[in-house]
Amino acid sequence: MNQRLPVAGPAAVRRYARDLARRHPRMLWSALALHVLAATAGLAAPRLLGGLVQAVEDGTTTAHVDRIAMLLAGFLVLQTVLTRYARYLSQVLGEQVLAELREDFVANALALPVGTVESAGSGDLLTRTSRDVDQLGWSVRWALPEWTIAVVTAVLTFAAALSVGWWVFLPCLLALPPLVTGLRWYLRRARPGYERESASYSQITTTLAETVEGARTVEALGLGRERVARADADCKESYDAERYTLRLRTVFFPSMEIAYLLPVVGTLLFGGWLYTRGEVSLAEVTAATLYVQMLIDPVDRLISILDELQMGAASLARLLGVAEVPDDRSVTGAVPADEKLDAEDVRFSYIEGRDVLHGVDLDVGIGERIAMVGPSGAGKSTLGRLLAGIHPPRTGRVTVGDVGLVELPLDDLRGHVALVTQEHHVFVGTLRENVVLARPGSSDSAITSALEAVDAWEWVSALPEGLDTVVGSGGRALTPAQAQQVALARLVLADPHTLVLDEATSLIDPRAARHLERSLAAVLEGRTVIAIAHRLFSAHDADRVAVVEDGVISEFGSHDELVAAGGSYAALWESWHGKG
Repeated sequence: MNQRLPVAGPAAVRRYARDLARRHPRMLWSALALHVLAATAGLAAPRLLGGLVQAVEDGTTTAHVDRIAMLLAGFLVLQTVLTRYARYLSQVLGEQVLAELREDFVANALALPVGTVESAGSGDLLTRTSRDVDQLGWSVRWALPEWTIAVVTAVLTFAAALSVGWWVFLPCLLALPPLVTGLRWYLRRARPGYERESASYSQITTTLAETVEGARTVEALGLGRERVARADADCKESYDAERYTLRLRTVFFPSMEIAYLLPVVGTLLFGGWLYTRGEVSLAEVTAATLYVQMLIDPVDRLISILDELQMGAASLARLLGVAEVPDDRSVTGAVPADEKLDAEDVRFSYIEGRDVLHGVDLDVGIGERIAMVGPSGAGKSTLGRLLAGIHPPRTGRVTVGDVGLVELPLDDLRGHVALVTQEHHVFVGTLRENVVLARPGSSDSAITSALEAVDAWEWVSALPEGLDTVVGSGGRALTPAQAQQVALARLVLADPHTLVLDEATSLIDPRAARHLERSLAAVLEGRTVIAIAHRLFSAHDADRVAVVEDGVISEFGSHDELVAAGGSYAALWESWHGKG
């Protein structure tokens, strides 16, 4: 079962929202001022209409009615213009805030420890990157500005209603019990409900991604029914989560509708009673009723948009949760004395209590070429990742120049040790852009030299657009072998001192792979190389061979020494050489 990435708590969400607001004080207060002015302009109508009703009862002229109509039209135009610019400014602010939030999320996601990403699975991170960002974008662009408008309008309208007379407050009190009770009931359940929804989408994405990526394995092992059943279970969980939040809304919103109507009815009845007693005028009853009626729209929008904001807050919490993943590095600022790589009593586990490496010691000389061989599942790749600083050991140390790899900043670490695996990604862009990822700003001559070093220049130069050929999704498709060569060219360009090659040539045919490794050997002469491979010609050419079995190094020595010893390596070499 994949371990999910954390979700930020309510306090962290509020703190981040306040921080965003502090970054744009001028625009925020300008938008708020425009909303206040627009709402104020809209409050003139009930007063004018109340006065007109009273004037009609007392007897008035056509000219007076025309003046009131002109004033109403003027305030309406003014409100429209102010609202337009208020909304425009709010949406500009929303776009800036959303852009900053996306940048923060990308920075936090790129800073995630590789081990955390692998244990969480790609589905959770992909869902946060896609659905949660989209949901938050909708909330920031539309829901938040509209909610702000509704808050300002509701506050000013309520103040205007109270300005008619103190008695208006009493009917408005009728709405408080159902509003407070309904909101408390809903808010207590909404956030965890929407977080459960998002988590269910992450699980669906994870299952689909795993099934698609492992399609050949699923087909070969006849796991189709099992994968379909798992997808069905994920969909059922998502259905249950959606149904839960839907039930919340079907209970909450109808109860709010009742709360809206009570103050209007109460104002009419109470105001009418006061009018019959001569304590208020007809104009005051009319204005008060219209103001209370006007309260329904902003309060209704407040409640309705609150649902959108709850979903947006849940998405924001998931995005901010990425930053709460603890760093697996403890940078000390120490500088390695040299490039000597060592592992001392290294133990490591992916699952607590189940070590896959058991007290490994490895002494790698500067400029030495080590071949790491052994059966599948013995721990070779895991040890290689620790030697490259991808994972910190559970106990023990992996050092370069007597400085722990996890004590070095990532940028410094990659100048000392780099890992190349059999899994490579081709980014959307030109071949030039793909290669210079390792060292931005590299010249074309440096790129060409790197491609020549990995036997890739011949096919690259044959392309119609050469280095300017667009590759990746939507561009020219590279074969697995070509993608590996591009990754190896990045490695040559990065120029690290120590290389960990985890079956880096596995997708190239044996003859071409041997030629490629010899070409790389010429380029990387003087550098430390740790090659993890099943093809034993790598071991034959290495200075020393480490045989990894059951999470320990069972044999360590030169090829000739290990063959003469007659142990596991000798048997492996005899079997492989005999097949050759």
